[in-house]
Amino acid sequence: MPSERRGTIAMAGKSLVIVESPTKAKTITKFLGPDFIVRASNGHVRDLPESASDIPAKYKKEAWSRLGVNVDSDFEPIYVVLKNKREHMKELQDDLKKASTLYLATDEDREGESISWHLHEVLKPKIPVKRLVFHEITKEAIQQALAKPREIDFDLVRAQETRRIVDRLFGYEVSPLLWKKMAPGLSAGRVQSVAVRLLVERERARIRFRSGKFWGLKARLNKPGAQPAFDAELVQLGGKRVATGRDFDPDTGLLQDPNAVLLLGQTAAERVAKLLQDGPVTVKSVEEKPFVQKPAAPFVTSSMQIEANSKLRYSARRTMQVAQQLYENGFITYMRTDSTTLSDEAIRAARGLIKREYGDAYMPASPRVYETKVKNAQEAHEAIRPAGDKFISPDSVREKLGDEAYRLYDLIYKRTVACQMSDARGTFTNVAVEAGDAVLRASGKTIAFPGFLKAYVEDSSDEDAASEQDRILPPMAAGDGLKCEKAEPSEKQTQPPARFTEGSLIKELERLGIGRPSTWASIVDVVLNRSYAFKKGSALVPTWTAMGVVNLLEGSFANYLDYTYTARLEDDLDAISRGESDSPDYLRKFYFGTDGHGLRMLLEQGERDIDPRVINGMPLRPEAEGKLEIRIGRYGPFVSDGERRGSVPEDLPPDELTAAKALDLLDNSSKEPESVGLHPQTGEPVYLKVGRFGPYVQLGDAREGNKPKMASLVPGTDLHSVDLDHAVRLLALPRVVGTFPDNSEPIKAANGRFGPYIQAGTETRSLPAGISPLDVTLDQAIDILRKPRRRAGTPGKQTSLKDFGVNPASGKAVKLLSGRYGPYVTDGEVNATVVRGQDPMQLTPEQAFELLAARAAAIAENGGPAPKGAKRGGAKKTATKKAAAKKTRKTVSA
Repeated sequence: MPSERRGTIAMAGKSLVIVESPTKAKTITKFLGPDFIVRASNGHVRDLPESASDIPAKYKKEAWSRLGVNVDSDFEPIYVVLKNKREHMKELQDDLKKASTLYLATDEDREGESISWHLHEVLKPKIPVKRLVFHEITKEAIQQALAKPREIDFDLVRAQETRRIVDRLFGYEVSPLLWKKMAPGLSAGRVQSVAVRLLVERERARIRFRSGKFWGLKARLNKPGAQPAFDAELVQLGGKRVATGRDFDPDTGLLQDPNAVLLLGQTAAERVAKLLQDGPVTVKSVEEKPFVQKPAAPFVTSSMQIEANSKLRYSARRTMQVAQQLYENGFITYMRTDSTTLSDEAIRAARGLIKREYGDAYMPASPRVYETKVKNAQEAHEAIRPAGDKFISPDSVREKLGDEAYRLYDLIYKRTVACQMSDARGTFTNVAVEAGDAVLRASGKTIAFPGFLKAYVEDSSDEDAASEQDRILPPMAAGDGLKCEKAEPSEKQTQPPARFTEGSLIKELERLGIGRPSTWASIVDVVLNRSYAFKKGSALVPTWTAMGVVNLLEGSFANYLDYTYTARLEDDLDAISRGESDSPDYLRKFYFGTDGHGLRMLLEQGERDIDPRVINGMPLRPEAEGKLEIRIGRYGPFVSDGERRGSVPEDLPPDELTAAKALDLLDNSSKEPESVGLHPQTGEPVYLKVGRFGPYVQLGDAREGNKPKMASLVPGTDLHSVDLDHAVRLLALPRVVGTFPDNSEPIKAANGRFGPYIQAGTETRSLPAGISPLDVTLDQAIDILRKPRRRAGTPGKQTSLKDFGVNPASGKAVKLLSGRYGPYVTDGEVNATVVRGQDPMQLTPEQAFELLAARAAAIAENGGPAPKGAKRGGAKKTATKKAAAKKTRKTVSA
């Protein structure tokens, strides 16, 4: 565990400042004079071993070495300098030799504190060492930090280290059990698995869901001589409340209390429509109620991610990457926080802007103070807001960083200003309308004073909120006569519970107390990149594999999948960060448990008791007859009735796999494939088939020792349009289009793993949408090969296919390379394979950055180092300085 060691020998020379990223270093350099040298660590410099080859030789024979943690000796971790940081550490040590003082200025959360400590341990400085912390990168903030440096907070370091060890133990111990009992390549994570459980439970609810049907009626009414016309809904008939969707049991589709409400049918709805058309229609009552609406608190990490997902359609990962870019360029305060506190400086800046832009009426008499709801508040100093004592205009951000950064900054800017503005005031109006024994209700809303709505509306994409909030009704009083313009009866049905989106999943994790600001984005990434979920629109859909894994974990590791237990673990880590709890005690309880009932015991029981034949099978649906079940196989999920099996399409949501659909999959898998005719040259039948990865054609029958030739359909091809001629042409690929005059090589057109492409020698290009390898002409091929022109790869090097520029989250140049196993994205530190079926040449820089971030998060979640740009598992710092003199423990280092 972290021990304290301080440099003591002062030397003449410049001060060395080490931050995490090159962008941050560049920004800080502008605020420091010539007496300072600013360098970047480029993220983490040490971590637990990622693979067996990283484990020092003296530990390789230890039973615990594969974990990288000595579970038999107070959970001492093995730390190794990351391979790609060894040369960089030598450069920093050279800089250190010329320095008189070392300032460690990494981020102000637990993870940043940990990086500072690891730098200290690797560099072993013999000069004074000081810790600089600041929550915004402005000249004033840097000068204040230099005036009041502190020492490394070892409580924060221990909390981060404890989280890292817990995640390593869970991931490295439980994942192999999944490989053995279910399928290779599966993974488990302490928080990741809990997030997957949320998705699975929602999908289970959708599978159980039974729709209830009912009728309703909407009428368009007007008051003669008054405007405007307005809508009213039927709410009561014959003295009984009309049933709505909330009155139905979602698991049965029946009314929960049939005696309490009236289930409206078509005949009754049409009778009410006639009552309205025939009249009389009169106002029964009018109720007016004033309201006051207060602005939302300034952004914390979760609310920023949720709003950016809702308004800007940014993923959680992309939101944090853009926020990091804004922070490191000095535009906003630190973006990993769950504190809603604003500094006096920020309040003065906001109130001054309100007075200038909106006037005194929009500024309350005293500043607003928001109470932070999170217990530990991540040791954060402030909410996310524009940096400095004068907020920079959004247009200035657009000029320097572009539209994407502008849009997020604009949200932060408006939210911060709005949180210090006056309340909005208005009136709610409810009108009851009678027609015979039917009662309808209309509601209206008028804004008397827009207040903060002038600047910002939460959860709305409409920025002109003040006008859009009005729902105006004409002046009415009880007894007034009304006219019905139209009455529309309509049949309705209840809807299944909505799936989680990225934003709503983060909101639920926050509500449950699971995860922290630095981990939410990576949790979503890991879930989406582990074959546990996919996106359907913006919804997160769990796969059948995810449902099988959750079944196994619920059965054998129920405690570790429990929401309350997981949240309590987060609280325990917070207590360690405050110096209130002991890390070894926490780890012993987690791994060995009390009375032996910890993770290790559960693993032994799982090895012994989990039967793969049972755990890999899941009954399809309650209404399914016979032996219909879903099974998880080595190559993915399939449906089985005990005798037949059929692959389940990868993009089929579990709630859409009905008994009828399952039987259809079985029938299609067992029946003879459809022949489109006989091949004109070989005389063999040509089949049109649909496999796990989509439709394809096959020449001849499979025989022992003879694999038939197959060819996938070109993306976008209509399955029903495939005839014998089309199939024969597909089987003939690759075809020679002509000769490329630039290198005299034949141009071949083909349909590969990543889509259609052409090749002439070492020159390869993806075919753009709309051009098929079956039809591409010589002129088209030559034009495509020449635009853009790229250098061919040289022996021993991968071919560079595309440059994406510098990733703002890591400061590294990102490229698309052609490797032995296909195209992949890399920044020189992390490699991410391009998703199967996606055209790599059509990747945008944002997509490339997200691929790398997701891969980095996956490495970190599974026990490897988290490179710069991956979401980190730490939390924010408090303003309270912790005493460094705690019980120290030896850390095994290499």
